[in-house]
Amino acid sequence: MLLRAHHPEVTTDYGSEQAAMQAYLEQGAARARALGNRGPIRYDAEGEVAADILEAYRRTGFYVFEGVIGAAERADLERDLEAVLERAPAAEGATVDRDGRPALGRDCTAPTFFWSRPLGDPFGGTDIANGRHPAKMYEPRAAADAPDKVMYLFLGSLQFSDACLRLYGHPDLLAVAAAVNGPDFTPFNEGVWIKNPGQGASVAWHQDGVTHWDSPELDGGTHGFNFMAQLYGCTPANGVWVVPGSHEWGKVDIKALVAAAGSDRLPDAVPMVCAPGDVAICNRQAVHGSFANTSRDTRVTINFGFHRRRSVLGVVAGGVHNAVATYTAERIHERSRLIAYAIDARRQRYPHETPHAYAPFAGAEDAYRWSPAVRPTLRDYNLLDLSI
Repeated sequence: MLLRAHHPEVTTDYGSEQAAMQAYLEQGAARARALGNRGPIRYDAEGEVAADILEAYRRTGFYVFEGVIGAAERADLERDLEAVLERAPAAEGATVDRDGRPALGRDCTAPTFFWSRPLGDPFGGTDIANGRHPAKMYEPRAAADAPDKVMYLFLGSLQFSDACLRLYGHPDLLAVAAAVNGPDFTPFNEGVWIKNPGQGASVAWHQDGVTHWDSPELDGGTHGFNFMAQLYGCTPANGVWVVPGSHEWGKVDIKALVAAAGSDRLPDAVPMVCAPGDVAICNRQAVHGSFANTSRDTRVTINFGFHRRRSVLGVVAGGVHNAVATYTAERIHERSRLIAYAIDARRQRYPHETPHAYAPFAGAEDAYRWSPAVRPTLRDYNLLDLSI
């Protein structure tokens, strides 16, 4: 197996920063427990997502939905992701996998697999992604036998994994998307983050939004959100951290925050701690990031995000996840077909569930029946990502 939840043999740490980091992790976990923003997805008497869940999400900028993905579905996801990693390029830039077979994604135009030095920070202090990661994270020393580069992310995951596609159509998660972004919500993008023990890269503090900061209509939800489904769970040491409430601050001077803190340990941040099968929702405007994974635990996060339709329709955007383009109604509809296919793929696998009724495709569901014959049409679907 390439994926394993726990690696007791891992011995890396934060070096001279270890004591300060350990205290920070413990204090952050205590702050997180006090926020009151976790629990199962619940509904009111009218079948709407419970109002206290939405209030807590809008207050803090994130929420941990507990127990969303059962053991059988997690096993499906693990098998699919193992298969992806088996067929991934053997190294950065390679066109073959570790067994010399043509690598997965070799025929994709869109960037697919992303690599970093072990325990490195590939984004912080660079111009990557429009420079939205302005401050460098601390980079612990990796073990002497660590590889030169590790793969930490792959995008366009729905074209490679039926299990990821089915999760994308989860009726409870889509009900949350509709409650937060309206029934005509649109896609953002999808990917899988892998933070292996003693190797996983950090992601420097950032806000995801790039398009609407100067809009007079900017509010706490303008740039959408990401779901972060956890295969093995996540801890303060390997998970994503969030500054609660920062989604309401507008564009934040993150470099100044880090300078004021005196390190990358922002004093008000908290970790999103999850058990296996939990799914966190994180506002894309919130200041968030993650530290290099010196722990013994693997984090595998299946990421997929959604927007308000009014945040993308007619907007000229891109440059981070796709080429700059005007997001027309036709483009939005074409990209949204992945939601319709996902709903049907899930219906076939879990016939006891009530599928989500996705408003933009009401009455047209028969045109989006999932089958293996559809898969080739998904190649490079993420070139149409709606990145704002």
